[in-house]
Amino acid sequence: MFDNYFRKEIAWGGKTLVLESGKIARQADGAVMARLGDTIVLCTAVGARSAKPGQDFFPLTVHYQEKTFAAGKIPGGFFKREGRPSESETLISRLIDRPIRPLFPEGFRNEVQVIATVLSHDMENDPDIVAMVGCSAALTLSGIPFFGPVGAARVGYINGAYVLNPTADQRKESVLDLVLAGTAEGVLMVESEASELTEEVMLGAVTFGHAAFQPVIQAIIELAEVASKEPWPLPEPSEAEVALKKRIAELGRADMAVAYTETQKLVRQDKVGAVKKKVIAALEAEGADVNLAKGLLKELEADVVRNNILDTGKRIDGRDTRTVRPIMAEVGVLPRAHGSALFTRGETQALCVATLGTGQDEQVIDALAGEYREDFMLHYNFPPYSVNETGRMGSPGRREVGHGKLAWRAIHPLLPEKEKFPYTVRVVSEITESNGSSSMATVCGTSLSMMDAGVPLKRPCAGIAMGLIKEDRGFAVLSDILGDEDHLGDMDFKVAGTEVGITSLQMDIKITSITPEIMRIAVEQAREGRLHILGEMAKGLTGARTDVAATAPRITVINVPKDKIRDVIGSGGKVIREITEQTGTKVDIEDDGTIKVAATSIEAAQRAIDWIKGIVAEPELGAIYNGKVVKTADFGAFVNFLGAKDGLVHISELANDRVNKTTDIVKDGDAVKVKVIGFDERGKVKLSMRVVDQATGADITEQVGAKRPRPEGDDRRGGERGERRERREPRGD
Repeated sequence: MFDNYFRKEIAWGGKTLVLESGKIARQADGAVMARLGDTIVLCTAVGARSAKPGQDFFPLTVHYQEKTFAAGKIPGGFFKREGRPSESETLISRLIDRPIRPLFPEGFRNEVQVIATVLSHDMENDPDIVAMVGCSAALTLSGIPFFGPVGAARVGYINGAYVLNPTADQRKESVLDLVLAGTAEGVLMVESEASELTEEVMLGAVTFGHAAFQPVIQAIIELAEVASKEPWPLPEPSEAEVALKKRIAELGRADMAVAYTETQKLVRQDKVGAVKKKVIAALEAEGADVNLAKGLLKELEADVVRNNILDTGKRIDGRDTRTVRPIMAEVGVLPRAHGSALFTRGETQALCVATLGTGQDEQVIDALAGEYREDFMLHYNFPPYSVNETGRMGSPGRREVGHGKLAWRAIHPLLPEKEKFPYTVRVVSEITESNGSSSMATVCGTSLSMMDAGVPLKRPCAGIAMGLIKEDRGFAVLSDILGDEDHLGDMDFKVAGTEVGITSLQMDIKITSITPEIMRIAVEQAREGRLHILGEMAKGLTGARTDVAATAPRITVINVPKDKIRDVIGSGGKVIREITEQTGTKVDIEDDGTIKVAATSIEAAQRAIDWIKGIVAEPELGAIYNGKVVKTADFGAFVNFLGAKDGLVHISELANDRVNKTTDIVKDGDAVKVKVIGFDERGKVKLSMRVVDQATGADITEQVGAKRPRPEGDDRRGGERGERRERREPRGD
């Protein structure tokens, strides 16, 4: 039945990688089932046979989706089915998109959709790498114009050695989590988180990974030799397009060059826009294809900017290739925030705000590999006003999720241990101005705002974005790129870290590949820029404040025996609710007996702590405690002490003189001081008031003497029998 079924199997990193085609999703242009271990991802690629009229961009969409049945789970929630993409799915969709996008031919405008569906997850091999390989293979087999294939790999660094595709357990030991993809010629994409590693170690990881996925590329090529479909014709520029491109250069090159000498972004945009309008008006009068002309005008812009940099060494805003724009770093800009910072670099600005919370504020994430909690969150927002535009306001898009995660990776390795700083931390980065690398401004602002909040980061962290202009006649690596340089350049290379080393590295190449020489120059130039930025940040704040803000909760950690946890919680949570409501605190209880008490005042926290300690404490014979009368009876008074302990003060122990009636001495609600004088055979506590000075709490046993014998004729029954009668308990044998 499956006449066109093909299978390719290779040994890769000590495991077996399998690529199958022709059995499932046969109506897609390209479909590959990729398998590593028992992790299986179905990858498909479909392209429209023609472009939409007037379309001047390439509409590529990539969707990575996880089905919960892949892990033997049923989705949570009311609907019990997969819903909108999770943050992880969004990030992996971007991970697949970034290396394949530059490999479609220039001028190709047909819509292409790539879908990766996780069908099985063995909890050992991550599906992201499998999906990247599978999507590359699906595109290669589809016949759609694609200058692949692409290989991908994950690289760890454990005990000074690189590890290919580390398992979930190995990743816990690794000080590096690096994902890269590329062609046989070079690397196209890198995404990483590192524990302050050197530039040499990071470059070594990229080189190691690139060599490691070469067998995968070869396997895809061999599969394509027997299973690929007829290739689509490559788009070729028409004679009319070539002539129009020449005419646009005649009409606009000189004016465009003058417009790009303006150093202020908004003024420059106005001047460039005026040049475009002038050229379009002239072409309309000549009867040219205006839609085609708009796309060719973008090519003219790129040509002007790129060649000017290579010819003069001067950039759009007048800087040389290494200079970082002026920086201003301010902290404590919001009076009620726990920590805040305003980081401005040229025309890019991030307002970062840190908020401290408790364990109850942790984010619960229901992932395919299981549920876990996250105590550090970083959310990045990019409102349209930041670039002088109007636009949609709503939930964060893929770009916002991706930029926020990049900054998160940069800061995450620097967080203090939970035992030393038991807070949940959320940082929000509001981009208030943008002209290049707002994600790296977020790294700098986040570092400052967290230190302003009293979070003891290991060291301050800064980030810088590098660019590249590469032509046959040479190249230029640009430090701290502008938005136009990012858009018109060949590389977006972001490096974040401390004065010690790199914590995050992200690279996207818009050309087929770059050389190791260019990468080495870029990381060294980035280190120079990063150290400069750290120096400027130090003018605002050099390290974490010694205490959290007055408006932040103060967390005190205590430990109780595990067998006492249920006493602190109480039946149905009654006790813990009473503690939090009456003291105004938040109380988190962990299974190992660790209790965290959070409050905005020391007094409230101490009341809750004393209450909890009273619950778990055991009464000591001879000890004196403060108590409260909770009930009176003919034979004595029940007194609550140590938070949740009750004991009986027999009527004969209420006072040194004879007491005729309990309520003559105490009433319900009275505050009293009591001494533990014994325990009955059931463990019930016997208390005395008469041997304690009620004013000072002093023990006066020697002054009042031993217990008086009960006078003859006193028929009041106390002790266990009286208590049992009061509680209506059966007497027993």
